[in-house]
Amino acid sequence: MAIIAIIDLGSNSVRMTVSEYHQDGSYRVLARRQEMVRLSKKMGTHKVLQPEAIARTMKALKSFKTTLKDYPKAQIVAVATAAVRQASNQAEFLSCFKEELEMDLRVLTGEEEAYYDYVGIVNTLQVPNALILDTGGASAELVLVRQSQAAHVISLPVGAVSISEAYLEKDMISAAGLFQASLALRQLFNDVSWLADAKRLPIIALGGSNRTLAKISRRQGQDIDLPIHGYHLSSQDAAKIYHSILSKGLEARKQVPGLAKERADIIVGGLLPLIELSLRLVSQQVIFSQSGLREGILFETIQQQTGHQVVSPEPAAMTVDVDE
Repeated sequence: MAIIAIIDLGSNSVRMTVSEYHQDGSYRVLARRQEMVRLSKKMGTHKVLQPEAIARTMKALKSFKTTLKDYPKAQIVAVATAAVRQASNQAEFLSCFKEELEMDLRVLTGEEEAYYDYVGIVNTLQVPNALILDTGGASAELVLVRQSQAAHVISLPVGAVSISEAYLEKDMISAAGLFQASLALRQLFNDVSWLADAKRLPIIALGGSNRTLAKISRRQGQDIDLPIHGYHLSSQDAAKIYHSILSKGLEARKQVPGLAKERADIIVGGLLPLIELSLRLVSQQVIFSQSGLREGILFETIQQQTGHQVVSPEPAAMTVDVDE
């Protein structure tokens, strides 16, 4: 038996999962932590991590380190995604991270991030053909899955925080702002030639903004006991929920059951990539996943260390309904 702690430093939140795994490939989660830190907030066109955002992030990470004292023999894997990847002051941040936390931080490429999403999903959901969309704070990862294999992967430099800051008002969203955001996304998608091969495939959605759709839908249907992982929603119903959110001001969005108050100011921008892709691909179904980057790293580690494919626990045990 071995213990591994995986820290995922994202653009909007920082998350940690502590798991134990065994020689037969089985595993179980021991602890989960997460904090909304908005590391990518106000990075601007020069992509500079701001002092206030860095301070929030370091405070959260130090609390994670306290949790890790309960697992003194744990292997610790810390990775960073889009905000640190894009930062012009990346070197200074990495130095600060190592000095404050006494560990190294691996900055993933966009393609690595997308690949780990794929590994996390393909081992926990039975969807042989689909398009994976992971919408984070400052990037969106796309993976075309054909016959359970990753046929194409790409990372695009747009996410919930970056879209919201660049185009959308914090309160009532204007038609002009929404149009500019949609146009920017369409231009990015136009450059991904292989998206045509994903036409009419289901979209597997992960990331906190996307999973919010499932949480709102569960509340509306009084299906709160259903797990998010594997939850299905028609593209038509997803569009209805999005339209309802879009029509509300900030304070009204904060009152929507299933929508975390801390996410209300970026939810419109965060859902826009999914809505635009659903329309573009004429996709009829969205399938939600709570398994992604951290699970992908865990599963890769299990296979490398034990020589066995991962043996997943039951879905109810594997997932937890938190705002990510």
